[in-house]
Amino acid sequence: MSVNAEQVKQLRQKTGAGFMDCKNALTEAGGDMEKAVDLLRQRGIDVAMAREGKAAEEGIIASYVHAGSQIGVLVDLRCETDFVARTDEFREFGRDLAMQVAAMAPKWIAPDDVPGEVLEHEREVLKRQALEEGKPEHIAEKMVEGRLQKFYEAECLLKQPFIRDDSLAIEDKLNELIAQCGEKVVIARFVRYQVGQDEE
Repeated sequence: MSVNAEQVKQLRQKTGAGFMDCKNALTEAGGDMEKAVDLLRQRGIDVAMAREGKAAEEGIIASYVHAGSQIGVLVDLRCETDFVARTDEFREFGRDLAMQVAAMAPKWIAPDDVPGEVLEHEREVLKRQALEEGKPEHIAEKMVEGRLQKFYEAECLLKQPFIRDDSLAIEDKLNELIAQCGEKVVIARFVRYQVGQDEE
């Protein structure tokens, strides 16, 4: 089907993707805007995977200090080029991340960052809970995997529901940004300070 310029413009405004990318996605999606957004997001992820070997050495340190100055956060957000680091979308994502860390206090960036001994302890606790609920051993094992996802959502930044829109996880927002800028984007590290709390 043919796609008109107004549709392409709307999709570009919505996603920040290039003209031809938007036109191709709309054509493939038969003019369905939501499907086209999904296609672009998927391609953004594909672009990021293809750029896996590229170095993300540019970026920003985003900061947020909560009202009352009791909580402060710094986030090291990286990309490939200074051009992307200066864009409003990149800086806004950095600010959103800093606010997310302030509000939700994650301990790690991704599930892979959780130390093995912490994960093992969590598995044992969850299994014991399931067994105490009277579940058979094989069912308890399956329940542990499901409940571990809840643990990741609470403790890992990428898995947390986004505070501005809890229908999306932070990793969804990251993938949207990757789709928009067409570069590798990495949350390298963060630190959260709270008055009266020592670093763990």
